[in-house]
Amino acid sequence: MIDRRRLLTGSAAGLFAAPFIVSRAVAQAVKKPVHIIVGFPAGGGTDVTARVLAESLRGAYASAVLVENKPGASARLAVEYVKNAEPDGSVMLFTPDFPMTLYPHSFKSLSYDPLKDFTPAGPTTRSMLSYNVGPAVPASVKTLADYLQWCKANPGTASFGTTSAGATPHFAGVMLSNEAKVTLNPVHYRGGAPAIQDVVGGHIGASVNPLSESMALYKAGTIRILAVTGRQRSKFLPEVPTMAEQGYNVVVESWLGVFLPPKTPEAVLGALSAAMREATRSQAMIDNLAKFASEATFQTPAEFADTIRGDLTRWGPVVKASGFVAVD
Repeated sequence: MIDRRRLLTGSAAGLFAAPFIVSRAVAQAVKKPVHIIVGFPAGGGTDVTARVLAESLRGAYASAVLVENKPGASARLAVEYVKNAEPDGSVMLFTPDFPMTLYPHSFKSLSYDPLKDFTPAGPTTRSMLSYNVGPAVPASVKTLADYLQWCKANPGTASFGTTSAGATPHFAGVMLSNEAKVTLNPVHYRGGAPAIQDVVGGHIGASVNPLSESMALYKAGTIRILAVTGRQRSKFLPEVPTMAEQGYNVVVESWLGVFLPPKTPEAVLGALSAAMREATRSQAMIDNLAKFASEATFQTPAEFADTIRGDLTRWGPVVKASGFVAVD
């Protein structure tokens, strides 16, 4: 029997078998250990990518860079922790887009502002989502149309797992439900890894996850990916069609990015940005991220702030139209 945990996390060990070849020309900005805070449990796509980033920053930005998982409150515990951290560059948030771009629309009273209460440093990766099914869905279901027809015939099992309520995977499922005019019931987890584990175990029929979380399981044959949410097919899974190709106007592409506490000195921000630029352009990081169907990307802090503003504007009408309000 395949060890699901090993599939999700064991392959991450291979990321560090060869050292990253990153120039150390950037002076180390922080002299004490740096903590990268992740708002999800170990084993998920965010956690795995954070460990890739930690390895690439070690030596370039600080001598010691550690990943610390602080799951809870749909990732808001981690966000709050970094918001209130000392602004000396030793604590940073590594997060998917939705706590910064979707939560401001879905929570009635959010205790932070993604731009005013943080110092955006930059993104590290861009990726798309996948719609996955497992053994609870008949093997005869091979396309998104097949699946939606099956959901109509079996409304009691038409559920999909998501990272958390109000997250990007949640709204991708909501958008598909609205497009197809089929009721798909979201089931929220504390991270992508436990959601997809329940798909593998047959406890839930489907899930929406970043490709970084579904890739290994798909390659192992333990899940089927019916569609991806990109504008174009993923170069990592060219055989899997997009939702748009299959007649459903659902395009969702997301990022993973780094945020520092507010009032972080410009010199520290500049040093981190320079280290991230070198890391995301290194072939080692590009190759390691590709193992999880993610593409390295770089933006300056100013460009990243503009991206966040644009995403906030784009997601507002989608959340409003869904009628969803997050519950604290």
